Amino acid sequence: MILGSRGSPLALTQARLVAKMLGADESAIQSFMTSGDRITGRLQEAGGKGLFTKELDEALLDGRIDCAVHSMKDLPTRLPEGIVLGAVPSREDPRDGFIALKAKTLADLPADATIGTASLRRQAQTLHLRPDLKVELLRGRVETRLQKIESGAFDATYLALAGLKRLGLERHAASVVDVDVMPPAPAQGALAITARAGDTGTLAELKLLDIAEFNIATAAERAFLAALDGSCRTPIAALAQLEGGRLRFIGEVLTPDGKHRWRREGDAAATMGAAMALGAKLGTDIRQEAGPLYSAHFGDKGW
Repeated sequence: MILGSRGSPLALTQARLVAKMLGADESAIQSFMTSGDRITGRLQEAGGKGLFTKELDEALLDGRIDCAVHSMKDLPTRLPEGIVLGAVPSREDPRDGFIALKAKTLADLPADATIGTASLRRQAQTLHLRPDLKVELLRGRVETRLQKIESGAFDATYLALAGLKRLGLERHAASVVDVDVMPPAPAQGALAITARAGDTGTLAELKLLDIAEFNIATAAERAFLAALDGSCRTPIAALAQLEGGRLRFIGEVLTPDGKHRWRREGDAAATMGAAMALGAKLGTDIRQEAGPLYSAHFGDKGW
């Protein structure tokens, strides 16, 4: 089996994890530079979700690879025709890590401090909590962003704790962001393996790797995202977690300037159908409440 992956250190670490699960070695991994890897500006200005999957999707459909390993938060809510989700084999800590040298939390930063991020969600959440701060673009690999903080180019940033842990770099997090204060991106920390719809042999192997808890939780988060027709142009956060046999959900949408936030919480039975129904309902509720104001920010493409 040939596995496709982006070529970044984090992506390859994740692909090696999946290869090990499948009993394969590193020679089974084929790396790709995606459209998203070539972008130096904001993703939402270049097309948003799908930029980190396009080349891998093409390789799958062409038969050059048998499956593709993704960070699930990079997957569009609607996969290309002929490609299906084969497994959700792993989910690390979904929270954000707060990275700073002179502050332990966002609240500790002085007024006018500069936060570096390329995430519209993190930008909006930061400005909602601390409108006195400045937010500037910071893109690049995990190591690059850590170097920018160490050099003093920015006062702070956020990095997914999952990526830091998988790379053995979690020591760089000054603190872990409370999900009730700042929920993460939908499906953050989860891995997704995609395959061709008709490749029954590969799909049978991948099914053995699937972890139902993670599949159900991320399905709720992606249903929330789909109900909002979310893209990189829309600051959306969501997290579903199984607690005591129930699925607890928190999700929110903000305007990019952080001035307006719509949040919903709920719980449901820990089944795929109930999870997806809950995510879709809460997303629809927010869309109905926030629609007119959101249109003012995004026009006809607001959703």
